[in-house]
Amino acid sequence: MAVLYREGGSMEEKDGQPDQIDQGEEKKREIDLNNLFPEKGYDLNRLFPDEGTKKLLYELRRNKRDIDRFIKSLHVEED
Repeated sequence: MAVLYREGGSMEEKDGQPDQIDQGEEKKREIDLNNLFPEKGYDLNRLFPDEGTKKLLYELRRNKRDIDRFIKSLHVEED
């Protein structure tokens, strides 16, 4: 038996298994490190199979791109 909490503080009991989250919602998309870093000559997906590490590397790449874009905009404004 599972106890579910609702907004407002009320509780509801539910028998059976907990609600299954759709895998499409839970996992937005699988990160392919080989596409993210194509200049590397080895299989990054095999080197870093952990989804947490893949997400960290994806965020790192995205942040670097955003920082580079910001710095480039600073140079444009100086001219």
